[in-house]
Amino acid sequence: MSSSTAEESARSEAAMLPSPTPVQLINERGVAVDNDTETAAKYPMPSPEALMRAYDKLVTGRRVNDQAGALVRQGKMAVYPSSHGQEACQVAAALCLDAQDWLFPTYRDTVAVMTRDVDPVEVMVLLRGDWHSGYDPIEHKVATQSTPLATQLLHAVGVAHAAKLKGEDSVVVAMCGDGASSEGDFHEALNFAAVFHVPVVFFVQNNQYAISVPLSHQSVAPSLAHKAIGYGMPGERVDGNDLAGVLSVLGTAVQRARDGGGPTLVEAHTYRMQSHTNADDATRYRTDAEVAEWAPKDPLVRMKKYLTDAAVLTDEAEAAIGDDAERVAATLRDGLNSEVSVDPDDLFKYVYSEPTPQLNEQAAMLRDELSREGE
Repeated sequence: MSSSTAEESARSEAAMLPSPTPVQLINERGVAVDNDTETAAKYPMPSPEALMRAYDKLVTGRRVNDQAGALVRQGKMAVYPSSHGQEACQVAAALCLDAQDWLFPTYRDTVAVMTRDVDPVEVMVLLRGDWHSGYDPIEHKVATQSTPLATQLLHAVGVAHAAKLKGEDSVVVAMCGDGASSEGDFHEALNFAAVFHVPVVFFVQNNQYAISVPLSHQSVAPSLAHKAIGYGMPGERVDGNDLAGVLSVLGTAVQRARDGGGPTLVEAHTYRMQSHTNADDATRYRTDAEVAEWAPKDPLVRMKKYLTDAAVLTDEAEAAIGDDAERVAATLRDGLNSEVSVDPDDLFKYVYSEPTPQLNEQAAMLRDELSREGE
């Protein structure tokens, strides 16, 4: 290999590696970070208008998490995986996309789905146990939320591949947690995406735990973003509690994919402030001191401080944003407090497009049993 070829290869490999530390545009004190020229050029600060729009969704996301927790305690929802503390990741994942783009969320990403303008009640019916999904994925370009880890990544790559084959101007953002990076589907999806050079951004929300398993028991790599180079795609990591940083890093990755640059792996360093779900007891595997260490890094407090100091967020605007969040919470309360009309035939209607003889027989048996009970 010639010296020039070797240098070119080294530069190419270096370009795939993530930043030495997570990208940050606004620090924990709500102050803009004075980044070096290269970082500032690659990841510019979003406009005040974009930050205000994102902050609006951030406030609503926190209110949704609080309201959902209350609904679980009231018995109106079966389970809720809170994203309290991770809302910046959720909001940015949705806002970096255009109307024709696709979002593939996890079960924890209800705030991201709502930020994509899906009706809040339709988002939550899955967690109430009514339907597998309450919204139309095709209409909203949002895949259904599901519990299996990493399966949605393969589906996301398939949609991105199809878009490329059809010449569509669309990008796919595939969300997952750090626990999903231990699944085989994760590796298969990244390898396929890189080999076929498809327009997809893999977005790992590293909240430090896969239920009760800490990241240190899942991977000893310098970061999860470092795994990208093994597949031949760039990796980047970002402070997941810095809304501006996540917007900029994801926006750059999405634009790269749209321009034909192929896939990117983005890792957001964040923290799950509450238990895995309401059925989990997080005190069994982490300390109060650890949780307290992350409390000052709250994305909501940080963004509010920055926007207020910049004279972008006024008292009137803050009040209006709070009112919008309360309206969403009220919509959730009203929608999930309503009684569901149950039709037993629904158990059989939607299994196949055309019911099989066995399904028709089973449906008839159930109707017969119910009619006899009624008599």
